Amino acid sequence: MNKALRYTMALLLAGLALMLGAPAASAHGGPIKLEVTGDGADNVNVLVTYKEDDHPVTAIVVATLAAKSTDGRTFGPVPLRSAPEGQNLYHAAEPLPAGEWKVTVKATEPSKASKTVKVKAGVVAAVPQAATTTLAPDKAAATGPAPDQAAAGESATGKTVDRAAAASAQEADDSTPLKIGLIAFAAAVAVAAWIVLARRKNLYSRH
Repeated sequence: MNKALRYTMALLLAGLALMLGAPAASAHGGPIKLEVTGDGADNVNVLVTYKEDDHPVTAIVVATLAAKSTDGRTFGPVPLRSAPEGQNLYHAAEPLPAGEWKVTVKATEPSKASKTVKVKAGVVAAVPQAATTTLAPDKAAATGPAPDQAAAGESATGKTVDRAAAASAQEADDSTPLKIGLIAFAAAVAVAAWIVLARRKNLYSRH
């Protein structure tokens, strides 16, 4: 009888493991979408989410970036690399040269998607050293970075990273109640099986 009880418990635990793994495996899939923005410097932010629920794509994303400038120059295609700021945030493997660019990002895995946007890339001019000749006020102002452009770039980058973090938190919150329910159900089934087997054992011992 002890062997039968251990066998039943093993089956229940195996079934519980399969049930807990099923939501994570089947929760996502299908078409993806790309959100492409400039990072305010010389690269782009590419946020990858699922179209149906806007959840982050945690699978490996295979994508490339190509661009064409307003003066006829071309760039890429270059692969995208995962960014440390978010699990579904990507950057181009190489920085964009200075200029205005029409950027196209194409993904092939986990599903096909493409997005084309216009971005501006440029290197911020260095501040002159104290020993150099002092510039006139109007020229000195011209050498500095445009405040509106820098602020816009930082704002776009912050919003993209915050959205990636929020999507990851939402995914974790959505899956927690389901896992708790499955664990409670499996525990109830295990207790019921143990009670039935114990009663049978007592019945056989009387005979």
